[in-house]
Amino acid sequence: MNPAPSRQHPADRVSTNLSPEAAGAWSALLEARRLVHAGHLPPPPRTQRAGEGLITWSFSAGWELTPAAQAQAQAESEARALLDLYLPLLPPEPTATLTLAHLGQSLDGFIATTRGESCYINGPANIRHLHCLRALADAVLVGAETVAADDPRLTTRLVPGDNPVRVVLDPRRRLPLERQVFQDGAAPTLLVCAAGPATPRNWGQAEVVTVAATAEGHLRLDALVAELHRRGLRHLFIEGGGLTVSRFLAAGLLDRLHLAVAPLVIGEGRRGLSLPASPALGECLRPGCRVFRMGADILFDCDVRASLGVATTRAGAEVGVSVQTPAPQPFPARGEGVREPAACSTEAPLVRKRAERRQVGTTSGAGVDDLLVGVGTSAGAEPAKAMTERRRDDSGVIPDLFRIY
Repeated sequence: MNPAPSRQHPADRVSTNLSPEAAGAWSALLEARRLVHAGHLPPPPRTQRAGEGLITWSFSAGWELTPAAQAQAQAESEARALLDLYLPLLPPEPTATLTLAHLGQSLDGFIATTRGESCYINGPANIRHLHCLRALADAVLVGAETVAADDPRLTTRLVPGDNPVRVVLDPRRRLPLERQVFQDGAAPTLLVCAAGPATPRNWGQAEVVTVAATAEGHLRLDALVAELHRRGLRHLFIEGGGLTVSRFLAAGLLDRLHLAVAPLVIGEGRRGLSLPASPALGECLRPGCRVFRMGADILFDCDVRASLGVATTRAGAEVGVSVQTPAPQPFPARGEGVREPAACSTEAPLVRKRAERRQVGTTSGAGVDDLLVGVGTSAGAEPAKAMTERRRDDSGVIPDLFRIY
């Protein structure tokens, strides 16, 4: 089948220019990632620098800012904000794993309208942020609903960096061949479905990969993560949609979660996170967060791993995720209604973690100031005041991560 004609995506109209300072910081991050993947890290106690001395690696601390870069923080706040956000996402060594998810939502927690419109809830700075996350990842994962509704390309065309492997989760192989990810050849692509008879080897230009499924017919996410790690894809970026991100979070498979909140009220639509209800605030997940301003949007970088107390590497973990979803239906045409994702069941590790909290009587002590700046009080989280002061420049304003030029 001939590739489908390429259409201009709205993201292509976003400015790709970075300020000179931000461009230098981004180059340093890409160089550091390449050094790790190539195994060019010296044995302790030696260190390795990247990006003309902006960042340095050591066996004990991983990647961090050099003293010279810290001294330039006030004069080059945009570059410093970029390094602050992305340095924790760099692998400290070649075998390290990271699973990060991102959702862009309105103030009232929706990622699309009732008609499925989502382009764009967030502003240009957050769109560029998505491309940065793709460039730092080995693989970008999306659910079938996202591909059906948005027909994304999942490439890094807005920033320098390699395209990640594209992974589409479609348990019943309902997506048509005409989707761009199956035809454009822009990056290696995997179509992940449940094992079954007469499974083809390829779907367009994508390789078909089968993984175990639950009794309800949903993909076993722990088996999927294990297979991707086996292929050398250790840094995983879950880009959407809301149901897919919710399943990874409920299964205890996320290390970090990025929530970009736009100054927009939708009223009703497709929810972002959909998780089991908790009867008490003290049992709710309150991850330690860092806060970044992206134009008019606010980005919450949540350390989910520390809050759940799960290990960094859990490819072989036994995780049973059950999500109550309606019977499979053909995907709607673009612009038609989008189904509301159902909540995850109580079999998920997130719910078991809440039960453990009830048993020990643990409650959260976060105050109003913590909520205002988005800094939780879980183990390892910085105090709200200290975090806010660290993120402000001399004018007292949290600096933009990206300015649009």
